[in-house]
Amino acid sequence: MDNYQVLIVEDEDVTRFNLRNLFEAEGYKVVEATDGETMATMLSQHEINLVIMDINLPGKNGLLLGRELARNKNLGLIFLTGRDSDIDKILGLEIGADDYLTKPFNPRELTIRARNILSRIGKNNTENERESIQAIVNFNGRTLNGNSREMTSPSGNVIAIPRGEYRALRLLIKNQGNIVSRQALIKEMTGRDLRSNDRTVDVTIRRLRKHFESDVSTPELINTIHGEGYRFVGQSD
Repeated sequence: MDNYQVLIVEDEDVTRFNLRNLFEAEGYKVVEATDGETMATMLSQHEINLVIMDINLPGKNGLLLGRELARNKNLGLIFLTGRDSDIDKILGLEIGADDYLTKPFNPRELTIRARNILSRIGKNNTENERESIQAIVNFNGRTLNGNSREMTSPSGNVIAIPRGEYRALRLLIKNQGNIVSRQALIKEMTGRDLRSNDRTVDVTIRRLRKHFESDVSTPELINTIHGEGYRFVGQSD
């Protein structure tokens, strides 16, 4: 196993203790934080690869902290929380979390999901040079910058694209003109399989479309193929 480091951000002592034991038993180096301030200190002192974070934290809650963490493309994030509403799950994934589990949780399931995320991060790191060559994509007068995850509109406005939305848009553009299934999109966005009644992909596509609505001269760039998935119909360089 690679020497991955996991940061657990959890203010409940028993849960934090159990998570530490769980991940150390898997061979990971583990550090802990109880709030956003301590988390920032741990991130500055350690080379963290994955954050396991509760939402209900003192001070800044996990959703606000997760939005900040999502700016780092090489840092995985799993929300592990007692908040199990669909709204919280969708918000968590929209801001860039790689996965969302609710308490009580299956320890084996958590470690498998963590391993999959870390594997993807490791693969991305080994392909950084190749990816940087392909990082700039131009389409329909827009520029998508994969290094900063920002999109520049024809009028020059710069929009920050959350990690999940960026991954979905990148996959659609790579498959320009072809149908991309919802299963393929959720796999690209989160590394997991599509679950029944999971609306994460549909919400992500709806949010992506909003980035194009300000330009009324631009036709719909992402078509819905009912029962199959989505198709990018724009023109890319």
